[in-house]
Amino acid sequence: MSLDILKSELKLRGFSPLTVRNYTFFVEKFLQKTNKPHNQLDQNDVKMFLSEMFDTKSKNTIMLAAASLKFFYSEVLKKDLGSIPLPKKEKKLPEVLSQDEVLKLIDSTDTLKSRLIISFLYSTGLRVSELVNLKLDDINFKEKTGWVRRGKGSKDRLFAISENLAGELQEYINDKGIEREYVFSKEKPLTTRNIQKIIQGTRKRANINKKVTPHTLRHSFATHLLEQGTDIRVIQAMLGHASLSTTQVYTHISSEQIKRVKNPFDSLMQRNNS
Repeated sequence: MSLDILKSELKLRGFSPLTVRNYTFFVEKFLQKTNKPHNQLDQNDVKMFLSEMFDTKSKNTIMLAAASLKFFYSEVLKKDLGSIPLPKKEKKLPEVLSQDEVLKLIDSTDTLKSRLIISFLYSTGLRVSELVNLKLDDINFKEKTGWVRRGKGSKDRLFAISENLAGELQEYINDKGIEREYVFSKEKPLTTRNIQKIIQGTRKRANINKKVTPHTLRHSFATHLLEQGTDIRVIQAMLGHASLSTTQVYTHISSEQIKRVKNPFDSLMQRNNS
């Protein structure tokens, strides 16, 4: 019953399906581990549960588990969890594909639908949850734009569609000759897991050694925009980031910009030889 209440509270507050699934997972594990009546649960139970995770889980996973339990205590149990000391979140730079690797990935797809999905993820920077829920009514092929409805933070945002991709996508939809509600499915959204499996299989065929996920394509989109000189505030709006600090991670991973910097030692040697 408490897990049902948890799911309801999360959905009412507009949390994404992924967050609902993650929070429910950790709270369920916690309740199984403690095996105590709800009125007997306290801060020490949370501390014990989290401390046992340190041997096998990453800091980011522990932080997610802590957030799940904090929400459960405050919104379901109506208890004050108080302050629990936790490690700082790991700041790992996201994996990014080069433009050649993106092209190789697209060329390694085995169906037209897979090619369009991967191309669309890369060319728009959409989150995978946004892609699977994208409806045909949200696309304006004439203006080559689309709308993400109730994205992260329950906000709508406009995105641009590649001119090269728009025609191919419209032709794909028209060729199907069937009524459809979603861009890439008929009546129900594809699952995010389905998209992940498509990308995993394509990565193997492309023989790319890097870890590639739908979010990798989003990171690559943002990084390549930055490399071609797009203003970071424009990238922030395109990605739907609430804070500029979230977008600024891409200023640290633009390897092509680093490669193009003229090394002062080379300038020094040119001056010495002239």
